[in-house]
Amino acid sequence: MTTATAELTVVESDIMDAHTLDLLGFDKVRALLADYAASSLGRDLALQIEPSLDAPTIRTEMGYTTEMVTALGLGQSPPFAGLHDVRLLARRAAIGTMLTAEQLIEVAESLNCTGAIYRYRMRLAENLHGLIEMLSGIEDLGTVGKSIGGCIDGRGHVLDMASRDLATVRQKLFDLDEKVKAEIRRLLRDPELRKALSYPNATVHGDHYVLPVSVNYRHKVQGVVHRMSGTGETVFIEPASVANLSVERVGLKADEDREVKRVLRRLSAEVGRVAKPLCYSLDVIAKLDLITAKARYSRDFGMYPPDVNTEGRLWLRNARHPILEAIFRNEPHTKAEGGGQKAEEEKPLSDSALRPPPSALRKVVPIDLRLGIGFNLLIITGPNTGGKTVTLKTTGLLCLMAQCGMHLPAGEGSLVPVFKHILADIGDEQSLEQSLSTFSSHISRIASIFETATADSLLLFDELGAGTDPTEGAALGRAILDQLDKVGCRAIVTTHLGDLKTYAFNNERAENGAVEFDVETMRPTYRLHIGQFGMSNALKIARRLKLPKELLKRAHKYLKRRKGKTGELARLQQLREEAEKAKVDAMAARHEADKEKEEFERRRGALDRELAEKAALNEARANLKTGEVVRVSRFNSTGKVVRVDSKKQTVKVSVGLGEWEIPFEEIFPEK
Repeated sequence: MTTATAELTVVESDIMDAHTLDLLGFDKVRALLADYAASSLGRDLALQIEPSLDAPTIRTEMGYTTEMVTALGLGQSPPFAGLHDVRLLARRAAIGTMLTAEQLIEVAESLNCTGAIYRYRMRLAENLHGLIEMLSGIEDLGTVGKSIGGCIDGRGHVLDMASRDLATVRQKLFDLDEKVKAEIRRLLRDPELRKALSYPNATVHGDHYVLPVSVNYRHKVQGVVHRMSGTGETVFIEPASVANLSVERVGLKADEDREVKRVLRRLSAEVGRVAKPLCYSLDVIAKLDLITAKARYSRDFGMYPPDVNTEGRLWLRNARHPILEAIFRNEPHTKAEGGGQKAEEEKPLSDSALRPPPSALRKVVPIDLRLGIGFNLLIITGPNTGGKTVTLKTTGLLCLMAQCGMHLPAGEGSLVPVFKHILADIGDEQSLEQSLSTFSSHISRIASIFETATADSLLLFDELGAGTDPTEGAALGRAILDQLDKVGCRAIVTTHLGDLKTYAFNNERAENGAVEFDVETMRPTYRLHIGQFGMSNALKIARRLKLPKELLKRAHKYLKRRKGKTGELARLQQLREEAEKAKVDAMAARHEADKEKEEFERRRGALDRELAEKAALNEARANLKTGEVVRVSRFNSTGKVVRVDSKKQTVKVSVGLGEWEIPFEEIFPEK
């Protein structure tokens, strides 16, 4: 048993920025994951899960999730029934503390769960090597659980069979109770005594049988008064003959209590002896519950494992925002499908006529995004409501999920690097008029981010350069982009400033991206196009809204004065779009080729192993000695070797009363 096997997925991480986790809504992803846990142990781990910074650890955890998805697909769901977090109880038992009957029941159920998981490991498909290895240290402690179950019932009552002395004491108590009942019945048959009773029945007060005697006849009944009725007309007296038996009963009850405690101490000691393997097993089962939660989440939302790398290559294919997808899934399905990655993050254009109708916001539109492959800096432009902010959050969240060993709501073949830091400045204020204090807070946040950022960081900046004079904002934005380039990190920024759209044309390590807006329907499509820069479409929208033609002509004239190079930029953008499309197609083709190569290598490896096993088996058959026991598949029985003929590839075997010449392929040496 190795401690490494039981290492929990939760990895201490004081490097990941807590403010960024909050901005991205990572706690909501944790909560979504926790909902799939089967026990409090798995749920606690899910709510505390942190992204790892170690690539091998991430790949191992991702492998566990992938294997569990396979196991669930084969109907091999782990048996978590009866699992409780009894680690503290086990440790208390180990130092000699006596557990209560109720606590022992919980421990017994958890012990039985370890046995179920032990047998579950035996049933797992042979190709699930990671899970089999992870569960290898779990012992079947169910025998201790059965021992407890044989002494305590489900209501927490210690059974007579728990010990011979306890059974003897309880038999004496039973006999004594029968004597008391017989004495009470005798007294109730006495005509003189019946005259003194308020009603002709006995009653029970605590552990004592008492008679309801009228207060006027109190002196005629000898015994102990236990209570008086509310009216004062009746006193409840335990007759003297019964009281003497009750004294004996008190002694027997004390003996019973001592025997029960002796049983509980004995069972607690048994728990204490297995406390260490039990705590170890519960740690592993807690991790297994977390892995199963990841796998169930993955299957429920159609996720795939990304390829984790340390080269800074990020490629999200058909990526979806996990929180939005969960929200939209839980909404009524009476609304028409459409819309995209849109929620409260971005406010609509100022004119209410441009707001997308609610029916258009019910389906998450996936995005394709890459960084570190051809460029490190992506500058996204486009209108409000287009999904720029959600693109930032989707990217950050999916990278965090991957570093937690989780599958992603993205297409197969996505690439995710291991980021040492993920740092974001995403403001909730989306209006064009931001106060100075808001602008100052964003600048302070960016300054603190640059103090932490390194080349292996992911930086996410929303509305770069906004909140101040456009000219100064653009200058400051360019300086920030230069600094991002200097740091060498991976970064995505969104902006409305037109001057920043040209930055990528002069920097080969930067690229433009645009969120699409359909001018005809005046709705965003929420699609991201890399290689383009977003147009404000203000004049087109104004034309659709019937602004006077003379006014529009004048606006076009002013626009031409300000943008003399518009045609040149458009041609340059078209060339970059074509290059981007060719690059993405090449990457997709390479991915498919890699998949085919991997499948070929897998099949070749399986064939090589099969041939090697066959050769080893034939060699073992050829080296069989007379008298060795072998299994003959033809008869489904064992026999003894009489003679081996390597040239003819046959073995003469004695089976039953006869001898048979059997081909090599039907002979299997008994180990």
